[in-house]
Amino acid sequence: QVQLVESGGGLVQAGGSLRLSCAASGSIFTINSMGWYYRAPGKQRELVAVVTSGGSTNYADSVKGRFTISRDNAQNTVSLQMNSLKPEDSGVYYCNADITRYITRYRYIYWGQGVQVTVTS
Repeated sequence: QVQLVESGGGLVQAGGSLRLSCAASGSIFTINSMGWYYRAPGKQRELVAVVTSGGSTNYADSVKGRFTISRDNAQNTVSLQMNSLKPEDSGVYYCNADITRYITRYRYIYWGQGVQVTVTS
């Protein structure tokens, strides 16, 4: 089995910063990509940022220049540094990972349980 465990999040004023972290564990052969999605109240889940095993990154236009995604391949972790936060960044943030399982070599998409980020004006 594979688990993604998130940490971080919380309540912050507009202009402030937060850092989210996610650790993957279990029967992992390789992690092909890791990323963060968020769901604002009443809306569908959207991509925030993703990083490949080679270090290539992709960001939603709304967070470019403010958020930075990074990963530690040795530790199977991904982090999201969020700066200059805005009230519209509020929502539940989910860690996502595209993982090849150790024994079967099948690829699956895994999700964390989500962490709440609330930005007050």
